[in-house]
Amino acid sequence: QLTPSSFLRIGQLSNVDLNEDIHELETEVPRQRPNEIPHNEKLLSLKYESLDYDNSENQLFLEEERRINHAAFRTVEIKRWVICAMIGILTGLVACFIDIVVENLAGLKYRVVKDNIDKFTAKGGLSFSLLLWATLNASVVMVGSLIVAFIEPVAAGSGIPQIKCYLNGVKIPHVVRLKTLVIKVCGVILSVVGGLAVGKEGPMIHSGSVIAAGISQGRSTSLKRDFKIFEYFRRDTEKRDFVSAGAAAGVSAAFGAPVGGVLFSLEEGASFWNQFLTWRIFFASMISTFTLNSVLSVYHGNAWDLSSPGLINFGRFDSEKMGYTIQEIPIFIFMGVVGGILGALFNALNYWLTMFRIRYIHRPCLQVVEAMLVAAVTATVGFVMIYCSRDCQPIQGSSVAYPLQLFCADGEYNSMATAFFNTPEKSVVNLFHDPPGSYNPMTLGMFTLMYFFLACWTYGLTVSAGVFIPSLLIGAAWGRLFGISLSYLTKGSIWADPGKYALMGAAAQLGGIVRMTLSLTVIMMEATGNVTYGFPIMLVLMTAKIVGDYFVEGLYDMHIQLQSVPFLHWEAPVTSHSLTAREVMSTPVTCLRRIERVGTVVDILSDTSSNHNGFPVVESNPDTTQVAGLRGLILRSQLIVLLKHKVFVERANLNLVQRRLKLKDFRDAYPRFPPIQSIHVSQDERECMIDLSEFMNPSPYTVPQEASLPRVFKLFRALGLRHLVVVDNRNEVVGMVTRKDLARYRLGKEGLEELSLAQT
Repeated sequence: QLTPSSFLRIGQLSNVDLNEDIHELETEVPRQRPNEIPHNEKLLSLKYESLDYDNSENQLFLEEERRINHAAFRTVEIKRWVICAMIGILTGLVACFIDIVVENLAGLKYRVVKDNIDKFTAKGGLSFSLLLWATLNASVVMVGSLIVAFIEPVAAGSGIPQIKCYLNGVKIPHVVRLKTLVIKVCGVILSVVGGLAVGKEGPMIHSGSVIAAGISQGRSTSLKRDFKIFEYFRRDTEKRDFVSAGAAAGVSAAFGAPVGGVLFSLEEGASFWNQFLTWRIFFASMISTFTLNSVLSVYHGNAWDLSSPGLINFGRFDSEKMGYTIQEIPIFIFMGVVGGILGALFNALNYWLTMFRIRYIHRPCLQVVEAMLVAAVTATVGFVMIYCSRDCQPIQGSSVAYPLQLFCADGEYNSMATAFFNTPEKSVVNLFHDPPGSYNPMTLGMFTLMYFFLACWTYGLTVSAGVFIPSLLIGAAWGRLFGISLSYLTKGSIWADPGKYALMGAAAQLGGIVRMTLSLTVIMMEATGNVTYGFPIMLVLMTAKIVGDYFVEGLYDMHIQLQSVPFLHWEAPVTSHSLTAREVMSTPVTCLRRIERVGTVVDILSDTSSNHNGFPVVESNPDTTQVAGLRGLILRSQLIVLLKHKVFVERANLNLVQRRLKLKDFRDAYPRFPPIQSIHVSQDERECMIDLSEFMNPSPYTVPQEASLPRVFKLFRALGLRHLVVVDNRNEVVGMVTRKDLARYRLGKEGLEELSLAQT
């Protein structure tokens, strides 16, 4: 079940080290890239580190906190509100930028292609129009895919799995950099204009998070600019709270759903929550929606009419025309079941596809070629479907942006073209609101089938793109089909309005794919502007989640698992009470003495095989009869700052005062602490001594060896720890629990399974 045994060294952790033999040759031979990367989803990657959510309460920290008086605390609180307002405004503006650029570029593309098709329909030679459309799509997507594949691969996909991991406490490299934001925004514009089956809503969440992380630090490490503001917030604790506000602002800019944004942040993201945070996050979301609304209203020329709260606007659903009755509830529940099954199918297909991609399509150039292929195929499928469709509708009284006549009579347009020849957002709104009879059931059936596979193939490409809108579109198409067939069955009864069923189908499909319940209900309610539908939407989403979870997990969780991220869920696995901390912990632990030789510290930090990030500090007593009890915990980043500032004294005069460091020195090095290799320590300095007592955290969290796994898990998860020291009854360090030790245990099909750890 694993790769051949030559790859395995079964030790304390069975390390699957694929590069073991290659390391010796690395200096002379440039490494050949393998054609196939062996990938096993039963692995946890060791390349992901944890965030330090827990403040290190060392003497420096306590001194600084004691110096701050009440007025200073108030200014910090005001700064937090100011940052939240700025996050909201900037996220709203970024959303406006994306929206306006996409609208203009896509409009230009569709006009060019439409004129071309109209010209060639008259005189024959439509294959040229197909070529034009496919070439336009492929070239636009090529640019979008190139920047992602070669400049910033983290910007691929919707970014929601990455933000979920970040808020869970996993440090994903480069995820909240300015560069990622720029690539993300450009990539999203290009992939939507390139006609892929994607939406621009998912990436807004990632963009909001990057904006939040950047503003709250008051500087940009990419631009090498430090604005000397907000220095108090330069630590993971504060940064993470702001990132959850940014994610919420992104949701609310995308869907015009401020409350939905807060709930999204609560449900999908933040592991730590308090009431003040809720209120600040809501403030950020509200501001972001309002900014987007005002700017877009001015842009559309009606400055006083705030009518576009989000990037996607489902339009108003009137309760009078489209109420629902009690006897429709079972029908909605049935739609939820269908959505759950289809969602599970989508996820299973995407899982196999992603496994294939990880194994074979891992070179950037191949990824770009695949993206171009998908773009060309999407255009071709759309063209062939429009060409073969004989579904003609009268033009007058319909609100189609680019009516394609093709082979229809004068004054009519091809109704398949409204679905394919449009940005996905517009198509969703059309499916919700077009009057009954606008679509032929055959058209909808074919469209659903083709779009399902296209969207499934597109998610996971190396372009930045969301999965929200395609799933809504698939769902709306089959929901409308369902509504039409119902009204056939009931002889055109008044309650079977296809638009209402399109909405329920969209909810069911989206819920079946991403498995969000609470936030999605509220988002759909806010986007439709109708509270009456709250109950049926909730039922549909619950059913879709229950049915889908029976088969396979949600799309985002699946991608997190495929990337082998050590993600901690809310609870420990159900059957894990039999395990204790002694079985879970990593041993042996590298400990430091309270007063340690500099040479020892440098050697420990330079040791690549262990690569620990936290070191318990024990009492440094030459008298061996006494117990070396635990005195504190110090982090790799702190040690590096100490060595960089040369905070040590020669052995002879230990009573000399060391050079005083301020907390500011640690904050200035955050978040990119230099690697140990870049710090030069001379031979004489190696003999000096370093006193760790004022820098270590004197009160680290500890557990006894007998603690059960769920208990350890709760403590670790609720406090957002990075290191949990395991001690025996004499307070001696016996082991250390980190995120990987807990994330290893997962509930599989047969019960509790333990994953192995891999270096890759």
